Amino acid sequence: MVTTPLESALEDRLRELAGSVPDPELPMITLAELGVVRGVRMLAPHSVEVDLTPTYTGCPAVEAMSADIEKVLHDHGMADVTVRRVLTPPWSTDDITAEGRRKLAESGIAPPRAGAAYGPVPLTLSVRCPHCGSTDTELLSRFSSTACKALRRCVTCREPFDHFKEL
Repeated sequence: MVTTPLESALEDRLRELAGSVPDPELPMITLAELGVVRGVRMLAPHSVEVDLTPTYTGCPAVEAMSADIEKVLHDHGMADVTVRRVLTPPWSTDDITAEGRRKLAESGIAPPRAGAAYGPVPLTLSVRCPHCGSTDTELLSRFSSTACKALRRCVTCREPFDHFKEL
């Protein structure tokens, strides 16, 4: 199927709209910044298919993400919206944009290290406190408010914080 420039521009706009949806568990970042919206295709006039890759296979937020994408695209004239769960290639924390990492840190959540999914695995993980910047932090719990995050505490400023785990 050949895509015309007009269809391509519409797909770009629909991808932008789908990506603008806030993550239900991390509402300070969008699905585009999280890197989970993988593709948007026009199937027919007013019919679109969106590829969505969850952060992990059992992610409980994927249904809310799908519903929110469907709503925003319906609100912008798409009568038929299909959100497909795509598991290949798998999502990794390297898919989070620089802006998404900045917003996580600004919200008090230590972002994952960039390049962690494909680089060497460190023997120790130095996590920077999003409050004071110290790397003298300790793990309190491997899981926090979501399975994607761990609960840590800064030894320097004593403040607890979430750390978005590297995947």
